[in-house]
Amino acid sequence: MRQQTHKRGRFTNKTVAIVAALALGGGGAAIIAANASAHGDRNGSDQNRTVAAKAGTIQCPDVGQKLNDVPSRARPQVDKNLAELDNQVAKAYQRMNRQQGSNDAVLSKLHDERSRTLGNIGSAMGGDDSQLQGMADCKWQDAGTAGGDGQQQGGQQQGDGQQDGQQQGGEQQGGEQQGGGQEGGNQQGANEVPGNAGGQAGNGPAQDDFVDITTVQPNVQQPPQAQENGSSGTFTTECGVGDPELRNSDNVIVAPGVGNGAHHTHDYVGNDSNDAFANNQTFEQGGTSCENQDDKSTYYWPVVRAQDGKDEADANDLGGGQEGNVGTILTPKSSKIEFKGNAQNKVTAMPKFLRIITGDAKAFTNGDANANASWSCTGFEDRQLTDKYPLCPAGSSVTRTFDFQSCWDGQNIDSANHRDHVAFAGEDGSCPNGFKAIPQLVNTITYDVPANTPFAVDGFPEQLHKPITDHDDFINVMSEDLMNEAVDCINSGKQCG
Repeated sequence: MRQQTHKRGRFTNKTVAIVAALALGGGGAAIIAANASAHGDRNGSDQNRTVAAKAGTIQCPDVGQKLNDVPSRARPQVDKNLAELDNQVAKAYQRMNRQQGSNDAVLSKLHDERSRTLGNIGSAMGGDDSQLQGMADCKWQDAGTAGGDGQQQGGQQQGDGQQDGQQQGGEQQGGEQQGGGQEGGNQQGANEVPGNAGGQAGNGPAQDDFVDITTVQPNVQQPPQAQENGSSGTFTTECGVGDPELRNSDNVIVAPGVGNGAHHTHDYVGNDSNDAFANNQTFEQGGTSCENQDDKSTYYWPVVRAQDGKDEADANDLGGGQEGNVGTILTPKSSKIEFKGNAQNKVTAMPKFLRIITGDAKAFTNGDANANASWSCTGFEDRQLTDKYPLCPAGSSVTRTFDFQSCWDGQNIDSANHRDHVAFAGEDGSCPNGFKAIPQLVNTITYDVPANTPFAVDGFPEQLHKPITDHDDFINVMSEDLMNEAVDCINSGKQCG
């Protein structure tokens, strides 16, 4: 456990330029970082043109994270305007990278668009724009220094809910890929493309987003021991690995009622009715992929794509190829969904329709305060990475682990910024004052990545497919009886499910 303190592919004509070969020490395998021209100019259509590689991105204040008090009547309008802010940034990033105007001209237009939308948010909140002042300005930020308000410090996780022992000073111990050369047996191709080389339509990932997992030092701390009043059981629910037909680029928690609100594609397990227009009644009436049919919860996360130069079914779609999310979507090998206890206290039942997001889809520009998801390889689970993708040796699979917040304010199923109603437990397992312990959702997803193929998580286009932007979403739609069964199991120290 990490320390916690706080639709089918189709081939088209394409060119794959090899820009680096990252050899795994001792493993004999190599990852080819390729810049895939996955959707060239078809019939002169600019919308299908590959996004140009640039060593930077647009950084804007994350308005949604700053809103702590939005009247319930105003939330639908505020949510739609927040989604419009994301849409404006995505379009501005694409204009800038396609050289449709100078950087200053693009940023000026973006400022005007954001100002109008922020005004709409203020009006929806009854004219209160005190939380919005000064949030229209955006800037171009070099990829090597992006980090927003909570600057990343040499790749080491900082802030609440994070782990120690990560990359120090921008270097990974024992052979991380660096600038002009490699250590520990790794080497670059002679035809390296400078800046944001390789990856999804030129907007990431970069070569130094990967690290050989065998060179990473163990960094996982043991969880606190359960005290006399603690709870040490585990409840597991089996819900499969996701149906490709259910994938979409919506996010019903952050952008309800807005199609393509995520600007990247999600995999879904559990409830089969999750899209932008779902509501609590929709979930109640939906089916489920979970073996226990009383678990209609929805669990969803951004897909991972192999950077293989092949078109997916969404190659020409928003949320897919039009926004730099390209390559073959990898179906998980497994998805393990567990609910765990609390070292200090018995857990109480989650309320139905409780919404929780872990991680931050905009952590590359926001900073790492809410970055919580981690990457590793099977057989190396004592080495967890947040801001690097792991290169796994032969026979080892890539893993993503999501530890969700396990403390609840006892009143709300959501909050204006989708975070304030839940919190992470402290190092000793204790919840903040006013919060109570609930079962902690831990989701571990495993992938068999094709040999010699880099990969990347889907994301907002301006986030450059950085691993630190990984995140996971959950809405509890368990029946009351099943939730109580889970609570009883966890509080009695049993392993159930």
